[in-house]
Amino acid sequence: MMNLIAWLLRIAVFVILAVFASKNSQTIQLQYYLDKSIELPLVVALLIFFALGTLITVIFVRCRCNSHK
Repeated sequence: MMNLIAWLLRIAVFVILAVFASKNSQTIQLQYYLDKSIELPLVVALLIFFALGTLITVIFVRCRCNSHK
C-alpha cells in the first residue's frame, strides 16, 4: 500500500512540474560573480534548483538516519 502511495505522489509531483514548466518558458539571465552570466529558459533554472534542493534533502536525511543507528 505504501508503495502505491509513493508512486502516486511521484506522479503528482511530475504532473505539477510539467504543467509549471509549460507555463514558464521565457528566457532569463542568471548573473553571478565577476560579471559572468548565462541565459537559459526559466523552466530549466527552476528544475535545476528543484533537483538540487531534493538532492540536498536526501543527503541530510540519509546522514541523519545513519547517525542514529
